[in-house]
Amino acid sequence: MKKEETEKILDSINFPQDIRNLPEKKIPQLCDEVREFLIESIAETGGHFGSNLGVVELTVALHRVFDTPNDLLVWDVGHQAYPHKILTGRKGRLKTIRKKGGLAPFPKREESQYDSLSVGHTSTSISAALGMTVAHQGEKEAPQVVAVIGDGALAGGMALEALNHSGDIEADLLVILNDNKMSISPNVGGIRKHLTRLISSPLYVYWHTKGNKFLRRVPMLREFIRRADKYIRGMITHGTLFEELGFKYYGPIDGHDIKTLLDVLINLKKVKGPKFLHIITKKGKGYLPAEQDEFSLHAVKPFDVATGQIKKTKPKVISYSDVFSDWICAKAEKDNKLHSITPAMGEGSGLAEFRKKFPERFHDVGIAEQHAVTFAVGLACEGKRPVVSIYSSFLQRAYDQFIHDVAYQNLNILFAIDRAGIVGPDGATHNGSFDLSFMRIVPNLIVMVPANKNECYSMLETGYRYKGPVAIRYPRGGEKGEYNQKAYLIEIGKAKIIQQGTKIAILSFGAILEKTKKVAQKLEATLINMRFVKPLDEELLKNLAQEYDFFITVEDNTILGGAGSAVNEFVLNNSLEVKVKNIGLPDKFLGAGTREEILADNNLNEEKILKTIEKFIS
Repeated sequence: MKKEETEKILDSINFPQDIRNLPEKKIPQLCDEVREFLIESIAETGGHFGSNLGVVELTVALHRVFDTPNDLLVWDVGHQAYPHKILTGRKGRLKTIRKKGGLAPFPKREESQYDSLSVGHTSTSISAALGMTVAHQGEKEAPQVVAVIGDGALAGGMALEALNHSGDIEADLLVILNDNKMSISPNVGGIRKHLTRLISSPLYVYWHTKGNKFLRRVPMLREFIRRADKYIRGMITHGTLFEELGFKYYGPIDGHDIKTLLDVLINLKKVKGPKFLHIITKKGKGYLPAEQDEFSLHAVKPFDVATGQIKKTKPKVISYSDVFSDWICAKAEKDNKLHSITPAMGEGSGLAEFRKKFPERFHDVGIAEQHAVTFAVGLACEGKRPVVSIYSSFLQRAYDQFIHDVAYQNLNILFAIDRAGIVGPDGATHNGSFDLSFMRIVPNLIVMVPANKNECYSMLETGYRYKGPVAIRYPRGGEKGEYNQKAYLIEIGKAKIIQQGTKIAILSFGAILEKTKKVAQKLEATLINMRFVKPLDEELLKNLAQEYDFFITVEDNTILGGAGSAVNEFVLNNSLEVKVKNIGLPDKFLGAGTREEILADNNLNEEKILKTIEKFIS
């Protein structure tokens, strides 16, 4: 075999300039090699998978056509940006992604000049890209700005607001919809490909512009042709919505047809004003198991390339999400007023079984957290019992609705908040480090923090029966062993003494309790499972202050404004003679790593909790 036949093109591609220097006939081979590299890498490390396989051709085309990093690419969500990382100087580090000290799971400005926006949540790309466009208006060599949005992100209200603004100010911006669910139109074919090439071509754009100038002198004829043009384009492109918002719409085209992609992007570089390119891609493209199972292989743990089967590294544990699934299905059997609402996190939150059993009461509203919360408000206003299942870091996006629509009206809505505290590999954008702080200041709200699976099940039942809004926050994952699916009601605001001791009272909030048990034993301290952040067990705190010299609060939330702060306020306001030490997460964004690694790095493992307490009391 000749040497040139064994060499891979990707080996010589380190930065986008190398793609731009590559002969066009070699571009398809480069796409194949990027996809192959991606499959091999993620099979070993785990990570977001299906979306990245679907966006390979688009990524290559963007970096070939546009002068990155001078031109700006803005990736929505960012879990489709692995090929972008591979082609922008980071392929050698891809196997470190989502690991401690490794590549960030999503685009990060500090990591590369090619990452124009740090991101981890959805529907932000068009707003940011529009801001970048406006920032460079009037410059002689203004960069071209491209926003790539997909995986349901276009349904987010923020994305639609940005589209509306972009069209209104006629910004010179290109928005690309990576439609891997055929959410707008399934029609991809030769005629549509030809028409998209035609209406994006310089000749068409030139005569379209010239014609508009001429027709200004003949208003009646101009209006007739404008309506006819809009009607014809509507029939062939399905872009009426985007045209109404002020965008020139192109597509849909096959996002895996690299030649057409290159032709259209080259054409669109010359078109001024707001442009919307709709491409159709296949999630999991090029790897059959991912094509056939788009959800399971959306984000994966390490897997076997030959079979697509996840490698078994540890025995399966019953997670808090499993507990929630068991409870909500059992409750829905007995109460037909129960409705489940989730913003596109049905499977992740444990609602797959509920959806099968009660499809008419399962509501996945898409990636639209604000809508999810106020939709639940409408159900509650009319006597239904909504349960909103949402990740901690996603609830942040609906904070106004949480306060103004739910708490202000004191409605009967239960929030099951998954992924609270430290999430792990997905890093800073997904850690639920702030929920206790932002929830405990909200009037009318009860905030519960289960210490284990049994308690979680009972808290869900208690919260559902309570009249008013209740939030129950629990971590990702779980612990070994079965749990008792018999709910007992918990008195609101009452803590539980786990162990009696002297001098020191350790006040533990949530699932961190397991790490404080051995600490309490070594210190011969009293250990309290606080169970509630709001309301606190004030009677117990007053009694404890008469017997103990020290209160030690422990939580997996930021110390600022968290559960420990609630104890501090109570101690000060009641002039209790006790010294208080808060142990929790620091005032910073925490990177990727395993849950145990991050807790240990932030003084929240057994050894460091013990040392912190010993230093304080000495």
